Amino acid sequence: MDSKSFRHISRRETRKINVGDVSVGGDSPISIQSMTNTLTSDPIATSDQISALVEAGADLVRVSCPDKESTKSLSQIVNNSPVPIIADIHFHYRRAIEAADAGAGCLRLNPGNIGGKDRVFEVISAAKANECSIRIGVNGGSLEKPLLDKYGSPCPEALVESAMNHSKILDDEGFFNYKISVKSSDMMLTAESYRQLSLVTDAPLHLGITEAGGQRSGTIKSALGIGSLLWEGIGDTIRVSLAMDPVEEIYAANEILKSLGLRRNGVTIIACPSCAREAFPVIRTIKELEDRLAHIRTPLTVSVLGCVVNGPGEAKHADIGLTGGGKGNHMVYLSGVADHRIDDDGIVDHVVSMVENKVADIELKNDQG
Repeated sequence: MDSKSFRHISRRETRKINVGDVSVGGDSPISIQSMTNTLTSDPIATSDQISALVEAGADLVRVSCPDKESTKSLSQIVNNSPVPIIADIHFHYRRAIEAADAGAGCLRLNPGNIGGKDRVFEVISAAKANECSIRIGVNGGSLEKPLLDKYGSPCPEALVESAMNHSKILDDEGFFNYKISVKSSDMMLTAESYRQLSLVTDAPLHLGITEAGGQRSGTIKSALGIGSLLWEGIGDTIRVSLAMDPVEEIYAANEILKSLGLRRNGVTIIACPSCAREAFPVIRTIKELEDRLAHIRTPLTVSVLGCVVNGPGEAKHADIGLTGGGKGNHMVYLSGVADHRIDDDGIVDHVVSMVENKVADIELKNDQG
């Protein structure tokens, strides 16, 4: 059986909402998002970072709005952004109203934490008037005291109960344009919380392992937690939270989706781990190729293997393949067929050139219909 036949994942049915012009839930593609770490009150720096995130593949970008100076800058940021902006709000209901009026596509807040019913109604009214969605964001590190008293510590039941309490507030006001997250820094706690939540709501779910850590540990933890849920069909939009340049979050999220066959976006590189048989420096070559091909959004598969043990077999399934042949005599495959040989000099330049030419051909064919 073709390995691709195993890649079909049956996604849980959720209702579709809109975050600006990006749909989330239902049959919508799983979207990728990150969050800026600039001062939102500095619209130029924030817009520059948003541009970098979008270039890396972000579909949505969240910005923090802790004060009035931030929401004052938000309309300029929204106008400069090619993707919808999510305003991160904690406790300050007026910031939520200001953000909705400034054009945010979504408000990240918990309705139960912004005051009484009158304040919630004002925020919902602003969200409705501006066609702005809401993300209910439950976090194990900031769970409500009554729930901590009830359960003793953060647990899946506590996170789910918190999420449903907040969502009921919106439901009672006739507002259904919302999604939910139930995050924790504990990957197992987070995954089980989402599993339980998926059984009691049809709201779209935003997946993430909060405060996951640095690039290495955070990526592994997020891949396991987010990836296992997506594999089970749970999740409609994702963020990989890393203590790194936010652009790295986009790259990691994209790789998770590509690995599960849920997105074909950019170059997928198949590479061996290298060994004494390698006929060229595989590790260095892969690092350079990843850096130089990161900007490409067209889906392509490139296999780069250091010797002939598995190289020809992998090349049969790649758009472009390179197999180390020894003595500076390496075989290049195009669409699985041996095409030409190259020597050691300029391996990376040669592969990059082939990828760029292939992308240009694909784009030309697409333009011609």
